[in-house]
Amino acid sequence: MKQQAMTKTCSFAAVHMAVAFAVGYVMTGDIWVGSALALVEPACNTVAFYFHEKWWNRSKSGQSDSADIQAAAA
Repeated sequence: MKQQAMTKTCSFAAVHMAVAFAVGYVMTGDIWVGSALALVEPACNTVAFYFHEKWWNRSKSGQSDSADIQAAAA
């Protein structure tokens, strides 16, 4: 599961960097601004995404555990 999360995170990072570069370049016409945006903003967002996925998966597994407990109690 950890390997899948890391692979998904890296894939997300690559797509995000391409989009950030394109948006920065189109908005400014400056390749350096596009490059800076493509490195800084997605790097921060990628770290946030990784922890978001961990939290999301943990909260989903917690819901199914509590649902199982409630079903067993009924």
